[in-house]
Amino acid sequence: MTSKTPQLTYATYLQLEELLQLQQPQSHPAEHDETLFIIIHQVHELWFKQMLHELDLAGVKFREGDLWGVYHLLKRVRMVLKTLVGQVDVLETMTPESFVSFRERLDTASGFQSMQFRELEFRLGLKREEVLKYMPEGMAGRDAAMQRLDQPSLIDDFHAFLAARGVAVPTEVLERNVRQRSEPNEAVQDLLVDLSLHSPEMANLFELMLDIDEGLQEWRYRHVQLVRRTIGGKHGTGGSPGVPYLERTLFEPVFPDLWAIRHRF
Repeated sequence: MTSKTPQLTYATYLQLEELLQLQQPQSHPAEHDETLFIIIHQVHELWFKQMLHELDLAGVKFREGDLWGVYHLLKRVRMVLKTLVGQVDVLETMTPESFVSFRERLDTASGFQSMQFRELEFRLGLKREEVLKYMPEGMAGRDAAMQRLDQPSLIDDFHAFLAARGVAVPTEVLERNVRQRSEPNEAVQDLLVDLSLHSPEMANLFELMLDIDEGLQEWRYRHVQLVRRTIGGKHGTGGSPGVPYLERTLFEPVFPDLWAIRHRF
């Protein structure tokens, strides 16, 4: 007699029993706001995973020349970024006193160790050698992040998409070292201006890409303000540099050429 396969339910499909056991405060007895702190960061990691999922397929669609497929995926990424900004509102209900009550329990744990966020930066094209010092050998998720560093980013997929449509993207842009950050290029900017003026569907794509760029910068700003509001000028946990470093990353554009042409219309 064969055993019957258990019926799939809401709880088993989402693995709720396991999921709801993943919030384990380190304070004893557990400080009330530590659960909120854990959940918000776990949710952030889930949204980072989803954005990487969408951006990877967007890169494929770019290289296939599927403009509307790209557009659909990037709209979703834009909405996820807006959701992440909204979650900062929830975390800001935690006072500095509440955070201090369990902060020392975090030991060496730090948001700087989020390798999925590094993956997200690298996938978008924000590749900075300086962040590697916060990614020591053996850190969980480092190998995946380093793999992203060595792969073409979304901006490379975008340039390949333009070239496949007959746009005269300079060879040095198409064949650049993908491990390096994409630098502004005046020849590319001239091409983007022309496309913006004569191709409505491309103009809409550029605006959506800027929405994502601006959304990431908005999240960075809200995150900096959250950290300043919570710990002031203190160093971050795990020896991370805290507010001063975060402030330096505030207005680093993902798509510098799209920003550079705004005054030309």
